[in-house]
Amino acid sequence: MSTFDNPFDPERRLDRTGCSCGRHRSQAEHDAQLALRCAPLESEDKRYQGVVASAVMRAVFPKDAARRAFLKSVGASTALAVLSQLFPLKTATEVFAQGGAIEKKDLKVGFIPITCATPIIMAHPMGFYSKHGLNVEVIKTAGWAVIRDKTLNKEYDAAHMLSPMPLAITLGAGSNPIPYTMPAVENINGQAITLATKHKDKNDPKLWKGFKFAVPFDYSMHNYLLRYYVAEHGIDPDQDIQIRAVPPPEMVANLRADNIDGFLGPDPFNQRAVYDGVGFIHILSKQLWEGHPCCAFAASKEFVTTMPSTYAALLKSIIDATAFAHKAENRKEIATAIAPANYLNQPEIVLEQILTGTYADGLGNVKRDPNRIDFDPFPWQSFAVWILTQMKRWGQIKGDVDYKAVAEQVYLATDTAKLMKEVGLAPPTASSKSFKVMGKEFDAAKPDDYLKSFAIKRV
Repeated sequence: MSTFDNPFDPERRLDRTGCSCGRHRSQAEHDAQLALRCAPLESEDKRYQGVVASAVMRAVFPKDAARRAFLKSVGASTALAVLSQLFPLKTATEVFAQGGAIEKKDLKVGFIPITCATPIIMAHPMGFYSKHGLNVEVIKTAGWAVIRDKTLNKEYDAAHMLSPMPLAITLGAGSNPIPYTMPAVENINGQAITLATKHKDKNDPKLWKGFKFAVPFDYSMHNYLLRYYVAEHGIDPDQDIQIRAVPPPEMVANLRADNIDGFLGPDPFNQRAVYDGVGFIHILSKQLWEGHPCCAFAASKEFVTTMPSTYAALLKSIIDATAFAHKAENRKEIATAIAPANYLNQPEIVLEQILTGTYADGLGNVKRDPNRIDFDPFPWQSFAVWILTQMKRWGQIKGDVDYKAVAEQVYLATDTAKLMKEVGLAPPTASSKSFKVMGKEFDAAKPDDYLKSFAIKRV
């Protein structure tokens, strides 16, 4: 269930595992059979009500089955009345929407020109920042190391980052340890493995020995998902193939120049490789892990704690933009808004194929997957634990890791933790959930067992 869906609908789930009726393995399977679809809340006021109410409902009913049974028993209106007696929903929503005096209105937010940054980018041309009293300059940045360094040097107030980066920064992996936070996931899904057209006959990963692959950064979901994927096919990512970090805007050029055989990278560059006739889409990342996080909105702990009202206004801008991007009917308008040179600098048709999910795969097929990329900001702490297991699996972090503590320190939620405490509400108790990666169940409570289960690892 999206953060923006109605928490008082008993047919909707408060997590993304399974489907709304409980009879299907995924919501996509449910939708295909019953033509049911989650609809985001319509107005801005209702959106804020939904964010707060969803957080409270998660706290009251950690088990989704209990929430649905309660709603079916008493009805949505009675449930709302009961909840309003227990929690000051109206007051909390007003405080959440208005916030306090903004300490700093002029902000700089860095981004990498990829579709994963859609909410951060579109919030500028489409007026979401200004609506919340901010004057935000979104700055196109060359690569992830530059993003990291400019945020650490305080040249940027906040930034678009890869979801593993705040964990790595906090732990001092690849940089000096500095407490960092990830208040919101920017996008879920939205990546792919793209191969050079000369490899059309090599769709089996077991044939990839000797291949050279690019990923955006060492501390990225792309790196971990590529390693996971090839290792599941018996390929050692450190011995049988080469993996190098390449800035996303340079991936297609490197594919064209035959410097690499493929990449697991963000869009628009998978689709741009198809558009330019130099590559084909081997597999979407959502086929490896449905609903996986990719990029994030990140800020230093210092920014979050010293400028709480600015932080709240910035998050609310992101929430609004993310809710707008979540709606399929807005995707073509968004493609137009983010296509110009100062943003993504891409043909609109390329962005439309990505955002609408109707796309050419480079093999002569037109495919349709409306969830090729989606936008949902809730940063499940089990996401962080999974990422930490992969960082340890491949030797990026050493020794014992307090997975739960690190996840709680870094992965904050827009409608939980800090902002909920500010409006007098208790953060939800269900901050983690189970999920499957390539069919394998992940239990965040048993990360060491999960890590030990892999045949190919550096630990």
